[in-house]
Amino acid sequence: MTQSLAQTTYEKMRSDIIFGKLAPASRLRMEELRARYGVSVPTLREALSRLASEGLAVAEDQRGFAVAPISEANLRELAALRSLIELHALERSFHVGDLEWKSRVVAAHHKLSRIEQRMIAGDACDRVEWKRYDSGFHHALIMGCGSAELLAVHGSVFDRYLRYQMVYLTFRGQIAADEHQALLEAALERDAVRGKEILVRHIEGGVEHALRAHAAQVA
Repeated sequence: MTQSLAQTTYEKMRSDIIFGKLAPASRLRMEELRARYGVSVPTLREALSRLASEGLAVAEDQRGFAVAPISEANLRELAALRSLIELHALERSFHVGDLEWKSRVVAAHHKLSRIEQRMIAGDACDRVEWKRYDSGFHHALIMGCGSAELLAVHGSVFDRYLRYQMVYLTFRGQIAADEHQALLEAALERDAVRGKEILVRHIEGGVEHALRAHAAQVA
């Protein structure tokens, strides 16, 4: 088992969990995983152990592993953690981000804005692509913070939060697009106070919208 193969398998499984290809709470049976990823059981176990340590998979005693379940309480907890970490990183980024950081923010927003406007217009868009651009913009906003440790912690929490967004796949339309535009303007003006206010409203609004949509689906 090479390290590169183990890493590649872990990354594929992680992406499949985050983007909903492996459903929440589903059993991760070794034979099915071997067929899906084309690797050995030891490689799969290494990947699953890493995913369990991140909270994306759970060990089931002697029964193996399952994808981590989802719940409203867990979503709210992750949203609160995301806010705590991202607000701090956002403020630092706005204060110390350089010209390259600004350029990345503008470029990331351009990609996100284009797909959002297509979705608002009613075009059939790839929802995975949309969430990748959404994630890319939010990561770009905080990339100027200058702390690799802070970004690593944020990335772990954000990806678990993103999994809920992929499961519920709700889009708030023009409201979300306007909030993203306002975040861009705040970043270019280095207005951390305004940026944090918008971000709090953005995260809270997204959570409530997703939960209402999910409740309507299961009603």
